[in-house]
Amino acid sequence: MINPKQNGKNHSAEPTFLKVSDSVSLRYEQSGDGPPLILLHTIRTQIEYFRDLVPLLAKKFTVYAVDLPGHGLSSIDTSEPYDEPYMRKNIITFIKALDLRAVTMVGESIGAVISLTTASDIPDRIKAVYALNTYDYETRYGDGIRRGNWFANMIIGSLQVPVFGPIAAAIATPWIVRKIMGGGYADPRKLPADLLALFFKTGSRPNFHYVERRVLAVWRSWSKARERYFGVEAPVTLIYGEKDWSRVPERNRTKDALKNARMFTLRNTGHFSAVENPKKVARIILS
Repeated sequence: MINPKQNGKNHSAEPTFLKVSDSVSLRYEQSGDGPPLILLHTIRTQIEYFRDLVPLLAKKFTVYAVDLPGHGLSSIDTSEPYDEPYMRKNIITFIKALDLRAVTMVGESIGAVISLTTASDIPDRIKAVYALNTYDYETRYGDGIRRGNWFANMIIGSLQVPVFGPIAAAIATPWIVRKIMGGGYADPRKLPADLLALFFKTGSRPNFHYVERRVLAVWRSWSKARERYFGVEAPVTLIYGEKDWSRVPERNRTKDALKNARMFTLRNTGHFSAVENPKKVARIILS
């Protein structure tokens, strides 16, 4: 295991990389002081997704914002499945490589699922979990994203079509990405143009579309992850946007699968709560 370039306290967020296996290097940024807190983002985004949330949390925690495998500037390996177990395995290795303990996990969407299953696998290292808009309810390819609007339903559904799917992913434009992601906001105007441009630039990396389509193709793994929630010993706070893609019975099912969980609903907020409502998210975590 290769040690990170930086160790100990780091007051200004500076990106670095940690090699967690022969084929996987994860980019992360460390900032703030205090007990460790790990931030895990949504599908198709990266650590900059949390740019408004990190400064708020860094007042109390040492924050590790991590690019999930294949996302952001983390490495891409086209031989890997990019399902929930694969993502979880690499995040657990990250935690152990840095020897982090009493960790607070904060994840949004698939990041929330990985936070919960990580807590189930290594309960001795996890102190608390904050799961934002947990993406664990899919019954078909891209189910959650496709609930955003008719356009997202059409485009995301087309990505599963053989031959056409890879072509459609490769020719996506910023306008298309905005329309799809806009379906995850209570107010689509709150999707910052510069953040969207960054996501689009990263999405143009070689082989990125393989990862994007694989995460969607393994949709069963995100729903199956609920079976692991029984092993979560740490207290869990579920935070849902009022306009999240999940439905109320699905949220209650997730809560019921956990031993020690409470739930909050953020008004006028959609699936991307860390961007749309970072202050309220931070208030819950810091309270």
